[in-house]
Amino acid sequence: MNSVKYILFLFMMTATAYPQLLPNLGGQRVGTSSAQFLKIGTGPRAVAMGQAFVAIANDAEALYYNPAGLTQFNRNELFFSNTRWLVDIQMEFLGMVYHLDEVNSVGLAITYLHTEDMEETTELYPYGTGRYFSYSDALVGLSYARKMTDKFSFGITVKYLYETLAELNINALLFDLGTYYRTGWESIRFAVTVTNFGNDIAPAGSFQYKNLENEVTTRDSFQKFPPPILFRVGIAAEFLQTEEHLLSGSIQLNHPNDNVENVNIGLEYWWQDLFALRGGFTSARLEEDFSAGFGLNVPVSALDIGVDYAFSNFGRLGYVNRFALSIRF
Repeated sequence: MNSVKYILFLFMMTATAYPQLLPNLGGQRVGTSSAQFLKIGTGPRAVAMGQAFVAIANDAEALYYNPAGLTQFNRNELFFSNTRWLVDIQMEFLGMVYHLDEVNSVGLAITYLHTEDMEETTELYPYGTGRYFSYSDALVGLSYARKMTDKFSFGITVKYLYETLAELNINALLFDLGTYYRTGWESIRFAVTVTNFGNDIAPAGSFQYKNLENEVTTRDSFQKFPPPILFRVGIAAEFLQTEEHLLSGSIQLNHPNDNVENVNIGLEYWWQDLFALRGGFTSARLEEDFSAGFGLNVPVSALDIGVDYAFSNFGRLGYVNRFALSIRF
């Protein structure tokens, strides 16, 4: 192991030993952003690596983590994933990446989070009023990435958000910006992203409710909150690279606008580009900490079929499972 890889390995181990590099200066920001579903990690490969993925980002999962990563692979790809989130919430993600030429790539991503109908409860009817409501989130993103040089790439995503909760709804336009830089020193690459950048968001619509005096009140004005903007810096490299074995590692620093800074660490091992094992760790989280998973790559004629799985540990809340199917052509 040469000095560069040793330094990266030492940095990852240090981050594991010290769950938070900075003091808890952002704890007071918890609960101050809207559209929380945007923070749910997409794709079992990235999640299994602890979401330390912005400097890896070399498949369709880059649509969520770093749009500049669309230039880091050559084949077109269709990608579908399902997330079995907490309390019976389901989230589906559909991604498509098409390479216009050697330097320009485009992508489309559709995210849909939904629940079954839930019964309304109030102070007067804590066991239910007999009325039901639904909750869902939809997100459509268009991405463009360009390889500016053989080392530096840039990407941007424009996203339209639509959320419904009973009679209320939210509409918003958000942006992701990403860069990807190959240093030319061994296999080390460096990435910086800003995701969910946009104006403050407030619900539209109105609803009625009864107070304790049984008076009907209508509310149609709501406070605005910012989207969950996230700034991420990542570095990645290969520790081992032969014809049969590939071991990659990544470390990522995250600065959210609604929580404390935290560190993600991930490892991925491939055997003959057919079978992968992955593991990851997330610091400064009350429940979510480690994750793991595997992947299969099956060549079928001119296609590569990928199947991936990941689970995340949420402590007292249980485990979250993710599944994905990809087709590269």
